[in-house]
Amino acid sequence: MKISARNTLAGTVTKVIAGAVNSEVDLTLKGGDKVVAVITNTSAERLGLKEGSSAYAILKSSWVILGQDLDAKKLSARNVLRGTVSGVHEGAVNNEVTVTLAGGSTLTAIITRESSHALGLKEGGEIFAAFKANNVILAVD
Repeated sequence: MKISARNTLAGTVTKVIAGAVNSEVDLTLKGGDKVVAVITNTSAERLGLKEGSSAYAILKSSWVILGQDLDAKKLSARNVLRGTVSGVHEGAVNNEVTVTLAGGSTLTAIITRESSHALGLKEGGEIFAAFKANNVILAVD
């Protein structure tokens, strides 16, 4: 299967909490970063998600928000990951920014060129990537 989403992060399920309708799933990436996904209980069961199983977190680059000095406790987004800018591809309206996380996983964000310049994004600089748990799609092999 090929997908249009730019971000596919491999990890290990470290927690599944089932609610009345949805499950909260924690996925730990190589390097220790954690991604939280909220999916339906039916989807969690269909995928066979349980502690120790392998899974992928998938998200579109347009769902990734970049910022400096983000405090996860002051955002409604459950996922705030620190990384290093490893590439900026300039466009006329939008820029494509690649962020490398501690364990080597990469995230791609599409943000406006104006925002990219306002943030002073340059290769090697520290940046935070944020995205909502409801935007994370989970997949298994």
